[in-house]
Amino acid sequence: MSMRNCLLPALLALAANLPGAVVRIEVESRTDVLGDKSWGAAGPYERIVGKVYFAVDPNNEANRIIADIDKAPRNEKGLVEFSSDLYFLKPRDPKRGNGAVLYEVSNRGNKGMLAMYNRAPGSLDPQKEADFGDGFLLNQGYALLWLGWQWDPPLNPGRMRLYPPVVKGVTGPVRAEFVPDARETSHSLADRDHQAYPAVNPDDPKLTLTVRDRNDGPRRAIPRNEWKIEDRTRVTMASGFLPGKVYELVYTSQDPALVGLGPTAIRDMVSFLKHGIGSGVIPLGDQTNFIKRAHGFGVSQSGRFLRTFLYYGFNQDEQKRKVFDGVLAHVAGGGRGSFNHRFAQASRDGHPFLNMFYPTDIFPYTDIEQTDPETGITDGLLTRVRKAGVAPKVFYTNSSYEYYGRAASLIHTTIDGKKDAPLPADTRAYLFAGGQHGPGAFPPVKNRAQQNSPNPNPYTWSMRALLVAMDKWVTEGKEPPPSQYPKVSEDKLVSLGAVQFPKLPGVAFPTRIQKGYRADYGPEFRTKGIVTQEPPGIGSAFPTLVPQVDRDGNETSGIRMPEIQAPLATYTGWNLRSADLGASDELFSMVGSFLPFAKTKSEREKNGDPRASIEERYKSRSGYIAKVESAARELAKDGYLLEQDVPKLVERAGAEWDYATAR
Repeated sequence: MSMRNCLLPALLALAANLPGAVVRIEVESRTDVLGDKSWGAAGPYERIVGKVYFAVDPNNEANRIIADIDKAPRNEKGLVEFSSDLYFLKPRDPKRGNGAVLYEVSNRGNKGMLAMYNRAPGSLDPQKEADFGDGFLLNQGYALLWLGWQWDPPLNPGRMRLYPPVVKGVTGPVRAEFVPDARETSHSLADRDHQAYPAVNPDDPKLTLTVRDRNDGPRRAIPRNEWKIEDRTRVTMASGFLPGKVYELVYTSQDPALVGLGPTAIRDMVSFLKHGIGSGVIPLGDQTNFIKRAHGFGVSQSGRFLRTFLYYGFNQDEQKRKVFDGVLAHVAGGGRGSFNHRFAQASRDGHPFLNMFYPTDIFPYTDIEQTDPETGITDGLLTRVRKAGVAPKVFYTNSSYEYYGRAASLIHTTIDGKKDAPLPADTRAYLFAGGQHGPGAFPPVKNRAQQNSPNPNPYTWSMRALLVAMDKWVTEGKEPPPSQYPKVSEDKLVSLGAVQFPKLPGVAFPTRIQKGYRADYGPEFRTKGIVTQEPPGIGSAFPTLVPQVDRDGNETSGIRMPEIQAPLATYTGWNLRSADLGASDELFSMVGSFLPFAKTKSEREKNGDPRASIEERYKSRSGYIAKVESAARELAKDGYLLEQDVPKLVERAGAEWDYATAR
């Protein structure tokens, strides 16, 4: 048996005596990552898979923020027990790492940070060489952590999940909403392919299934004898649900899981890694304390999770210590999510035509405190952690889509939308101009679901540079690149009607975008996390603004990748649903548009395209590539790209030119 494996029994025994919330770690597998392959200065890595067991004191101040913690079952010591899946990649010799753990909030149980930072294809169990891409994170020396936080993701093997207790005997309302993309006769009561809260009485004659055309349209009741609930978790209708219609059912469920133990698990595991169980004793390490700092990273749902994590105050552990030193919340827009209330459905997000009116885009939006004049509520996203002295350094990164589909402008405007709201000194905000929620494939492939081809703008290359900047900010106090986002004061953040988008033949500009509403979920929602009103009462909307564009339709603010500075097309964060899907004036969720320029002047004049053609812009392929390289090097000089990545973007530019001129 190796020395590393000999240490495991001692590790588990020591963990059992912890004064904190981690009570034991069961290691199911401990293997080398690609044998003895060495990664930069960090050397070889190892992979540790298992489960972490927790027990928290419901009377501790740090735990009283967990919804329904007072009703949770307790062990003989009066503690609440739960567990989470663990997946950990760390330098085999911890002293050779960079001293930081990068925790990814798993998006619906998946693992995505190797795809984001290493340019890898993505895997639930990265073990093959291709799964590690170019090795960026490992070469940087990070310990990479995944820990299950969501109880209800799909039951595919390899997904990270939380195993919380339930509150027996408690009942409450659950709202199921769905918008079919094709005619169907059966649909889950859960979001997409997640696990549903079962209906207590599926045959209740008082249950009402409604249908409407818009989020703000009138609800029409479907006769009770035309539909039914099967297996307590699916709604069926023999005549079929129609595409492009919004169906909604509110029913009663019981025995809710303590979903707020998800952020609790992350808090306590990260704190455990940073502080261990005493001098010279290290969890999941071999010799000395090696985790000195922690960064939290999340994309989309997971970025909203991090905003919620900070809002409730989970960045302070039971010993009042800071958990995350840096937070990188990507494409979260202005949202939070259903991560700490009774009968919360964590997968439910919020878009103009998907998962509407769930508690996602709700006040407050800005890090700083603001007062809503209509409700009289004063609050800020970071109010609790700033008062406790545990606020991390924060990066908010958003694509253009988040301004159209995720109400991103609300994170940096005043309540009335007339002025820019200041960012705290330790917060930076970045717009990736002309980006969609996640970059589309190149070459772009148009499908029947959207009116335009998806947007391939590869802005995520900047995420590597920003991670490096965040770590230097935390460790050295070195200021990161300045925020880059559209501002009202510069006339670059405007109302939808003020966007000067060019009139392109066959292209419809959006008329409906996401808004944040004053929503009423009942009198105990803000104080206890209990929803008593479903659907919620909807009041007035907060003004939502979007970035201004130039004569080509490309955005004029934010981090403008070479594709935007030396364009071959118009790149937008929005796309519309195709007529086949119904509701063709609604945004297609999370997808942008790629609208290529004409190749020649005669072609564009024939088509009535007001944008200059490729031949009018660039004299040659080499001239175009020179402009791209110049733009990329300028971005690298300013800290928005890594110099080592510039050649890859130049290579990509050549492929883009060949594609654009060969169409």
